[in-house]
Amino acid sequence: MGKSNILFKTKELKARSEIAAFMKQLAEKIDQGKVTLKAGSEDVALELPDDLMLEVEVDVKEKQAKGKQHTLEVEIKWYEKGFERGKLELG
Repeated sequence: MGKSNILFKTKELKARSEIAAFMKQLAEKIDQGKVTLKAGSEDVALELPDDLMLEVEVDVKEKQAKGKQHTLEVEIKWYEKGFERGKLELG
């Protein structure tokens, strides 16, 4: 199993409208193929390939003190060498 190296991480409370605005801006940057994330003095610049893997997950956990915690995760993955596309052929 490969070693993981976190290049950037942030967590902050935002209004739903602020998150929606951020996601719209992020979508535009993804479409352009270049994303730069900044938080304080930290930043990371990403060059995105044309083919990406999109993973969406929703879960609910019961928390004793606060009740149900809902999570919506949107994850985008890629490899530096790209994904291997299917090579199915008929002979």
